[in-house]
Amino acid sequence: MTFDEIIDRRGAHTAKWDAMEAFAGVSPDGGLPMWVADMEFRPPQVALDAAQRLIELGSFGYFGDDTAYRESIRSWQEARHGVTIDPAHICTTHGLVNAIGVILDEFTAPGDGVVVFSPVYHAFGRIVRAAGRELIECEMGIGPDGTYALDLERYAAQLPSHAKVLIFCTPHNPAGRLWRREEIEAVAAFARAHDLLLISDEIHQDLVLPGSKHIPTALIEGVEDRLITLAAASKTFNIAGAHTGQAIIADDALRARFTARLGALGLSPNSIGLHMTTAAYSPAGAEWVDALCAYLAGNVDVFAEGIKAIPGLTMMPMEATYLAWVNTEGTGMTADEVKARVNGTARIAPSPGPDFGKGGAGWLRFNLAMPRAQIEEAVSRLQEAFADLQ
Repeated sequence: MTFDEIIDRRGAHTAKWDAMEAFAGVSPDGGLPMWVADMEFRPPQVALDAAQRLIELGSFGYFGDDTAYRESIRSWQEARHGVTIDPAHICTTHGLVNAIGVILDEFTAPGDGVVVFSPVYHAFGRIVRAAGRELIECEMGIGPDGTYALDLERYAAQLPSHAKVLIFCTPHNPAGRLWRREEIEAVAAFARAHDLLLISDEIHQDLVLPGSKHIPTALIEGVEDRLITLAAASKTFNIAGAHTGQAIIADDALRARFTARLGALGLSPNSIGLHMTTAAYSPAGAEWVDALCAYLAGNVDVFAEGIKAIPGLTMMPMEATYLAWVNTEGTGMTADEVKARVNGTARIAPSPGPDFGKGGAGWLRFNLAMPRAQIEEAVSRLQEAFADLQ
């Protein structure tokens, strides 16, 4: 098990590499892709073996009995996160953005409002707007600890009557923030007070740095009747292209409506994704994740120290995910000037902060899930690109 292997993914039709030049003007020949949130690591061998068995059998038909698949999810959630779920409550989707699309289609109407705490994962806004719903961005502030803080009283005052859904990103992307139990309780109470369907996107739940703990929203009392938890093996095991996610819905009425909409849209699970998920949610997969999180912690330390050495750049403290959130406003430079140095001089492609909505201006999101040597190279390039400030 090694995360130091550098794999040449150019030409493999991965968006992260092959779309980088169009996205950021950074050539994959010599450029470092630090934008799309997938990893530069091989998935665990147990997941690769599951896919290989299908290849050897030449078996790519429709998936049949999903008992083992559901049991693997139930067991993983209980062992890793202390959540007891009924396997019958698991609805499989083509990834979690697809799950949100189905939710919006079933539980809202055109013009309805969808609340997010911004800045936040850019796909939320994209799919909300594409569905003809209104994105209501409640901008977060930065607390004394240097991380994001919620101001639910202020949000309540600005909430329009047509708000129907709240999408809660936990752990938070792009900031790598873990919400405390009392914060999640407050969010659940906010959703109840304003009669909002609560979507808890927990796709990064397994990517928690050592010493920290993710609290699932499902552990909060009094929220079951309005909660849809979204989870997936995709980020955890670097198999996002398998497009397999889970909407976990304990409430019978909500689940019946969701599954009916899946059926009406003709959606059925991706066979390869189900096989790989079942294999990954196992003791071997758990061992791999533990090693991964320890490795990511080392990457975070290297990158944070490198950013700290550049005057004008500050990195928000990270507790989870592999996504570093870096503020550039202290440089006094415009966004274009920063872009010229990061994309041009350093030949690095992070995600621009404005993509994440209100509060994102002046920030960059860097994906740190890559071999340590590439993190060290990124730090060196950034320090050289901003050398005149040092």
